[in-house]
Amino acid sequence: MKIGVIADDLTGANASGVKLVKQGFQATTVVHSANVPTNGYHDVVIMDTDSRYMTKELARQRVARAMTQLSNWGATVFTKRIDSTIRGNIGEEIDEILEHLDEQTISVIVPSFPDSGRVTTGGYLLLDGVPLQETYVSKDPIAPITKSYVPDLIAKQSVHKVGYVGLSAVMEGQSEILNALQAQIEQGKRLIVVDAVTNEQIEDIAEALSQSGRNIVCADPGPLTASYARALSKDHVKKANILVSVGSATSLTGSQLDFLIEKTGATPIYVDPEPLASYTDTWEKEVERATEQAIEQAPANHVLIVTTHKPGQKLVDLQAKADKEGTSRDALAKRITDGLATISRKLLTNETLTFAGCFTSGGDVTASVCALGRANGISLKDEVMPLAAYGTFDGGYFDGLPIVTKGGLIGDKKAIYECVKFVQTKATI
Repeated sequence: MKIGVIADDLTGANASGVKLVKQGFQATTVVHSANVPTNGYHDVVIMDTDSRYMTKELARQRVARAMTQLSNWGATVFTKRIDSTIRGNIGEEIDEILEHLDEQTISVIVPSFPDSGRVTTGGYLLLDGVPLQETYVSKDPIAPITKSYVPDLIAKQSVHKVGYVGLSAVMEGQSEILNALQAQIEQGKRLIVVDAVTNEQIEDIAEALSQSGRNIVCADPGPLTASYARALSKDHVKKANILVSVGSATSLTGSQLDFLIEKTGATPIYVDPEPLASYTDTWEKEVERATEQAIEQAPANHVLIVTTHKPGQKLVDLQAKADKEGTSRDALAKRITDGLATISRKLLTNETLTFAGCFTSGGDVTASVCALGRANGISLKDEVMPLAAYGTFDGGYFDGLPIVTKGGLIGDKKAIYECVKFVQTKATI
């Protein structure tokens, strides 16, 4: 999932970007007249149109250019960052965004930013409890705000009918929010202002929007966009796979896998290390067999476990095989990890599958996955537990994909499960 945000000034763009980063996204801002960066990994691009005090015609031209750039970049979700004191060409810029999207798309406008003292109730935007028109913004030398009733202000700027959902509906929760929005849509309202006085209410609105089944353009100072993006990504992650690639042969790893299987209900794909410990065609055959089995099981297994650790399985006599093939014991051990890494690469790059992140256990397996995936390395972000790290792949086939890595002898029986849960909270496809 790629998110495109259009802001009318750079400081606002940065403020919204920071809120999205705190939700686990990788965001970048783009100054007016610059292009979307093609290097590095980002799943959010915030474009500054620098149009707050422009004429409405010029503002729409700049928004149109930004929409074209974001669409070409691959954005599938679009939002509008608005000023927290509703200055600027808000209605006109939302209209232009809607021009580039399907006719069923609506914009939900939530001007509230509770942490900054901005709340909307009865349709009126209050700044620290004072109606906006009675605050300092009424004396803005360029564009003074003379009204506090947001639906009227937006209606004067937009060609569309503007609706309103009050605090009473919001306080009833997500189901009533959806019902109230649907009633407004049935009345032909395409821009809908929604009250909110707390962060929890904004989160309820976001969750409701994510379940609406409709394309939504959030228009807000930042909190709604961040909550909506996270709600969408959580829904997407539920549909995507988490790849768990485990090569460690320790008994602790076995108990950790047992706990993971018990908690997730997943059916592991067991990779036989015997044929992998070879330079003969048995290596390719086992890689293909396991890959095909994993692809078949992926739709039924949110957590897709691929491992060489099978209960009751005997250790491979690497020295005997090395003597037979005229190679070294270490070389055959690496063939096993390379086989598991190759299966992982084939799965992560398979066009029929979607992965929200992955987990690898054991330094050798992790190194092989990076090497065969042509990654420069892992961009480290956080510590999950001692000696278990979270980051994203840097470069290569999986650039930007979340990953947690852990040593085979690290943690208690819950460790792999906890790592997988951590990946799920960070995954933002």
